[in-house]
Amino acid sequence: MKADKTKINRLLKTARGQIDGLLKMVEEDRYCIDISVQLFAVQAVLRSANREVLHAHLETCVADVLSGEGRQTLKEITDIIDKLSK
Repeated sequence: MKADKTKINRLLKTARGQIDGLLKMVEEDRYCIDISVQLFAVQAVLRSANREVLHAHLETCVADVLSGEGRQTLKEITDIIDKLSK
């Protein structure tokens, strides 16, 4: 992985902390809307981490794509984009 590992680790640890908080909220029978808001927050952090990973992938694979050796790389990218848009 060519992405900034420090940044990705920070984002994933943030998401993990938020999920731990969510589990506690569920156990405490907290208000559904409060739980839902926190779920959106976790999703945003995970999207941000994924965006960082994908950007790094594109930046490091561009040379392969331009040299004509990147058909598999392009397929991988388009498959991920398809998954993100669902």
